[in-house]
Amino acid sequence: MDTSNHRITPAALEHLRDWVGREETVDDDLSAAPVRGMAAMLDLAKVPGARGEALRPLWHWLYFLPRAPQAELGDDGHPRLGGFLPPVPLPRRMWAGGRLEWLAPLHVGDVVRRSSRIASVAHKAGRSGDLVFVTVRHEVSRDGEVALTEEQDIVYRAAAQPGDPVPVAQPAPTDAVWSCDIRPDPVLLFRYSALTFNGHRIHYDRDYATGVEGYPGLVVHGPLIATLLCELAVQQRPDARLRRFAFKAVRPTFDTSPLRVCGKPSADGQSAQLWAQDHEGALTMQADVQFA
Repeated sequence: MDTSNHRITPAALEHLRDWVGREETVDDDLSAAPVRGMAAMLDLAKVPGARGEALRPLWHWLYFLPRAPQAELGDDGHPRLGGFLPPVPLPRRMWAGGRLEWLAPLHVGDVVRRSSRIASVAHKAGRSGDLVFVTVRHEVSRDGEVALTEEQDIVYRAAAQPGDPVPVAQPAPTDAVWSCDIRPDPVLLFRYSALTFNGHRIHYDRDYATGVEGYPGLVVHGPLIATLLCELAVQQRPDARLRRFAFKAVRPTFDTSPLRVCGKPSADGQSAQLWAQDHEGALTMQADVQFA
């Protein structure tokens, strides 16, 4: 389907909203191999993965992966439109943010189930064209007990056009207490794509990312940045357990420059403000974490 110049009409929006309430259930086991791969990618000194060991925050994203046959992929490397997610006829798709709450720990070796539901479909006319936001709600359970709830916000955007306005950069906070510099090179992006079975070409195919979708370089995965923010909090507060985490992508991050993940704990130590910034000090992701 050619989606390059498609407009979201009221009738098209109503059709997309037919997907609200649609459900999907996926079973998986939290095997050790993805955990060890993620630990290697993050250069963790202690390699987790022993059976029964607690799964680190956000590492459940290594599981419940979409496994569309090669013949069912679109030109962008994603599964073609339709199926569980609504067939939004806009070509650029990104994970815009999410909200998570841990109710019980997950462990390596657990057999788990993810129950998903399309919670909402919303349309917004942005400065550079149509935006459609799809929110998906997940519940991850073990032995019939819900261990994790999550809402994911997915944004679909119109194709980039010459002369599109450049978004104004929002300055990142300057009062970080925690920080870590990251070099998001193509190898890191490839390894994360492989770990999450993510075929989206904007993360590894430079010609596609720049020539087709109009980005200045390879796009750093939003979930990878969120994971790096969570890891910063875990490393700074190894004694604490995460209770809630919410994040929002503010500005795309590219492989052409380093990024910095930062944090500032609250005075009582029960929460922290987290953010990522680019090499020019512009805010690229903001997040909040609450400790149990």
